[in-house]
Amino acid sequence: MSLVLRLLAICPLWLLHGLGALMGWLTYAASPPYRQRLKAHAAQAGVSPAHTRQAVAEAGKMVAELPRLWLRPADEPLGALADWPDRGPVEQALAAGRGLVLLTPHLGAFEICAQAYAEHFGARSPITVLYRPARQVGLRRWVEQSRRRPGLLTAPASLQGVRQLIRALRQGGTVGLLPDQVPPQGQGVWAPFFGRPAYTMTLAARLVQQTGAALVLLWCERLPGGRGYRVHTRAVDAAVMAELAQADPAQSAALINRLMEQLILEGPQQYLWGYNRYKQPRQAPDAPAAAADEAARG
Repeated sequence: MSLVLRLLAICPLWLLHGLGALMGWLTYAASPPYRQRLKAHAAQAGVSPAHTRQAVAEAGKMVAELPRLWLRPADEPLGALADWPDRGPVEQALAAGRGLVLLTPHLGAFEICAQAYAEHFGARSPITVLYRPARQVGLRRWVEQSRRRPGLLTAPASLQGVRQLIRALRQGGTVGLLPDQVPPQGQGVWAPFFGRPAYTMTLAARLVQQTGAALVLLWCERLPGGRGYRVHTRAVDAAVMAELAQADPAQSAALINRLMEQLILEGPQQYLWGYNRYKQPRQAPDAPAAAADEAARG
């Protein structure tokens, strides 16, 4: 495993993405449950057949590029590999000095987002990312190594980790989250996601509500032909922030999901539609009846 990862890490990006696209289609063909889930989730969101087909290949590219992103030396900058033409929303949020929450869905090369932020802003305001350690010990070691970078800190997905995030924000720091990740039981509520109830974390909204931090949306587009990446940044409207500040957990989770939907639809062909977004965590309350109805039809 170690040798394979190291060999992949030195391959050119165009080759990795070519192999990844092939791997994506092989997985799609070999796994009926994965194929059915990807097609159903994309259809639920109104994604065109052409973009759905492209998403099959893009999921494979995401996996194939990970060794290069994980094993890139900490002192080797992304540089021109990750173009970030508009960093204004982040600059403005940091200038306010109230802390910053960056939200990134499972869209595009989301592993790059925290690295790109750390490279440009980490010396000024380090980013702390919430992560759930991989179950495989070997894989966990590679992932943890990838996140030991200047200006990039990690917090475990636990009560201790949440406290770490709150401290960072209250000190004017930055926090990064994947808000479309299904949380454990007790850490989420059912909220609409592309018209279907999905168990959604409440943490993203709580961090903003408890600390008064700014909120910015971020995603990293994977460019064709192995040409690299482009980081996209979106500010959140003041009216939406005011609504979020007063919302209860269910309302705030629904609001965060709407923001993620808008971001995902900027590049639906690069979203991980095969991710089991609508699953029910163990011991979590049953989803609303609408979810059961959708599941029966899907």
